[in-house]
Amino acid sequence: MSEPRVIKKYPNRRLYDTVESRYITLADVRRLVVERIEFVVVDKKNNADITRSILLQVIAEQENLAEPILSQEFMVNVIRAYGTSSHGPVSALLDQSLKHHESAARDSAAANAFAGGRFVQGTVRDAIRREGPRRARRRQVIDATMEGAGIPRPLGCGQESCGRHQMTQRSRLTIGLPAGIAKAA
Repeated sequence: MSEPRVIKKYPNRRLYDTVESRYITLADVRRLVVERIEFVVVDKKNNADITRSILLQVIAEQENLAEPILSQEFMVNVIRAYGTSSHGPVSALLDQSLKHHESAARDSAAANAFAGGRFVQGTVRDAIRREGPRRARRRQVIDATMEGAGIPRPLGCGQESCGRHQMTQRSRLTIGLPAGIAKAA
């Protein structure tokens, strides 16, 4: 792995990119982040690493644009988390959440790739096809839970043949219906 690019911050608040041998702006720093180019920002006076400070400036600049990501309530809660016992867990949760979001976005982009010059539409159909068994399994779990707790299933359509509304012998007895009789809707 190569060494990260060094950006020097001079006392006049200007940032100097040592690789490109030119002064850069916060927009250029943002471009480096977006392009996944590793860098470190050092203060020219004392060689202190001030990368986090510069990244916060980039975030502040982006938040002042038309569509900010961070709500005021979120920022207030982050500030409140500093100095409390939740500081570490909040940091870990935010980091994990953003990594998951990035991974999902990458997977989505791959699924929407072009194949043979035409857009791959199968991903939506596949998702719907996969959801069918999931929904059926969720229904089975809910029904089993209701049955185990002695809660009758809804009578909705009133048809004994309707799999979703079938009543078991136990649930009929629970609500006082004789066996073999279904309540009409």
